[in-house]
Amino acid sequence: MTTGGDEGQHGRDVTRPPTMRDVADHLGVSRQLVSLVMRNAPGPSDESRRRILAAARELGYRPNASARLLRQHRTRLLGTMFTMRNPFQVRFVEQLAARAAEQGYGLTLGPITADEATDDVVAQLMEERVEAVVAFNPGPDSASLAEAGERVPVVWLGEWVEGRPVDNVHVDEVEGLRLAVEHLTGLGHRDIAYVGETGTRLGRHRAAAYRAAMAGAGLADHAEVVPGGFGEEDGATAAREIVARTERPTAVVCCGDQCAAGVLAVLARSGVAVPGEISVVGFDDSYLASLSYHRLTSVHQDVGATVEAALSTALARIGGDDGPPRTVATPTTLVVRDSTGPAPAGR
Repeated sequence: MTTGGDEGQHGRDVTRPPTMRDVADHLGVSRQLVSLVMRNAPGPSDESRRRILAAARELGYRPNASARLLRQHRTRLLGTMFTMRNPFQVRFVEQLAARAAEQGYGLTLGPITADEATDDVVAQLMEERVEAVVAFNPGPDSASLAEAGERVPVVWLGEWVEGRPVDNVHVDEVEGLRLAVEHLTGLGHRDIAYVGETGTRLGRHRAAAYRAAMAGAGLADHAEVVPGGFGEEDGATAAREIVARTERPTAVVCCGDQCAAGVLAVLARSGVAVPGEISVVGFDDSYLASLSYHRLTSVHQDVGATVEAALSTALARIGGDDGPPRTVATPTTLVVRDSTGPAPAGR
C-alpha cells in the first residue's frame, strides 16, 4: 500500500517525469556522467553506458524535447561584470572576448558604475539570456546574483570567496606581497608601510597578506596599514598624511597601481624623492605602472592565466560539470622598475 500515491518503487515522485538527476541518484553516480552517456559523448566506459541506459529505461527517462530545442537556440553568450575604471579588469575583458570568440562564444558586458550596482547589472545580463556570469567582486548580498546562480554558472573573480558554493578565481596576493616585501627588505628597508582599505573582503585579504609578509620577514612590529582605497585620490590622501609626518616610512606598498599613482603624484608635488627618500610599490602591473613618468615597481597579475581559469571553468560548467566548486589562485611575479631603490642612509 502506498502513502498518498506520489512515490514509486524507487522513492521518486511519480507525479513528474524522471530526470537525469533521478537516473544518477538511482545508480549512485554523478549527473555529469549520466549527461555524457545521454549525449553519447566520449569518456564513459562501456559498462557505465550499459548501466545508465538500462536505468533510464527502467525509470522511464526520456530526453526532454523542449530542452533539446532550447539548446539548439542557445545564445552562446557569457555575461561579464567589471569596473570600467579598473585597468586590470578592462584588460581581462579584452582578452576574455578574444579567447571566448575562439570557443564560439560572445560577451555581454555589464560594467559596474556609481549608478549600476550588482543587482542591476546581473539582472540586465540575465535578460540577455547569458549562459554563465563572470563577475569581479560582486556585492556578496546581491539577491539577483543568488538567483542567477540557481540558473547559470557563476565564476567569482578578484577576491577570495568564503563559505559560498561558487567557483572562485583570484590572484595569489599572499605570494605577490611576499615578493614585494622581500624585494624591499633586500634593499635595506624596514619601515615599510601599506596603503589600502580594509572595508571590503578584497581590501582585508590584501592587507592581511601584507601583514603576513612583514611577519615572515621578521618585521611584524614595523607593519603599518595607512587607510586608503584603490583609487588615485585615495592614494593621494594617504600620501599627504605620510608627507606630514616627522618620521616617514622609507617604503610604501600600495593596494593597487591606481592608488600608487596618487601616492607618486603627491610625493612629487611635495618634493619627496622617489626612490631616494621613499620607495613605492604598486599592485596589478597595469599600464599605469609602465608609463614613462611612473616607472612603477609593481606586483604583476597574470591576465592571461585569469582569463584561462575563468573561461575554462565557465565552459566546463556549461558543459555539465557538476563537481565541487573550484578555487584557483593565479600566479604573481614582481616587476621591478625605477620607483624602488636602497633605503636612505641611516634608516
